[in-house]
Amino acid sequence: MDNVYEIPLIFAQEELDHIILKKLKLPLKKRRITRWKNLVERMKNPRDTVNIAMVGKYAEFQDSYISLNQALYHAGTAHQLKVNISWVEAEELENKKVEKVLENADGILVPGGFGVRGIEGKINAVTFSREKKVPFFGICLGMQCATVEFARNIASLNNANSSEFNPKTPHKIFFKWRELKGVKDLGGTMRLGQFLCRLKKGTVAEKAYDKAEVYERHRHRYEFNPDYEKVLTKAGLVISGKNPKHNLVEIVEIKNHPWFLGCQFHPEFKSKPLEPHPLFKAFIGASYAYRCKRDSHKQKS
Repeated sequence: MDNVYEIPLIFAQEELDHIILKKLKLPLKKRRITRWKNLVERMKNPRDTVNIAMVGKYAEFQDSYISLNQALYHAGTAHQLKVNISWVEAEELENKKVEKVLENADGILVPGGFGVRGIEGKINAVTFSREKKVPFFGICLGMQCATVEFARNIASLNNANSSEFNPKTPHKIFFKWRELKGVKDLGGTMRLGQFLCRLKKGTVAEKAYDKAEVYERHRHRYEFNPDYEKVLTKAGLVISGKNPKHNLVEIVEIKNHPWFLGCQFHPEFKSKPLEPHPLFKAFIGASYAYRCKRDSHKQKS
């Protein structure tokens, strides 16, 4: 099949559901697949396209980001848009001109990951997005890169970094999760599972979710250093989501930008074909709006 989401409809045509119910000696019920049919119809007949640059360190192994890919496709379908993902090796952005690589992106996504390789390239992508007003979405490590970039270039905290990448940095914007202090053999130790995030009213995050509290899934070892909350917010960083129990920063944004958001958690884990995640849906919507505005300016010029 060209589209894996068509397979359930093929199963229905061949009455696989009836066969299974018969085998299990369960009563037949009327199928409810109208929403799924509409989903597939929107996927097969998009009204337009939107181009998303995925800046990662595993870009050559695209299946590494399979959950992200699908979350983007879910969000695109909600807008009846085909999402074209361009894979950008983060290390390339350390040596090549960022403008050349990202000039055709309608939105830029920096995903999660571990280790120092490619970090400066991801940070360069954040700078490009911030300065050129291209919609940006940073997830887990992507959120950390966005915060470090802001600390360096807006808050004037020279050589700011995460202690994961530079233990000797003068400004540890991120450090090892408090519960892992003193643990040298990290192994499978991480902040895992679902945690509460309380949203700040009037922010991009709160508008996307349309609620005051959400629960999201985590998978990380390093967290925002609260010692830098005051200096960064004074410089203009918006902390739009926090875990109230541990006072952990979960979402950051910047002002005067079409759409710029970084989250410490992994929203892709909760995205579904018929229920795209609110943040992905908002990101794709903003990216398409950016594309339309840019195309309009090109036509006028």
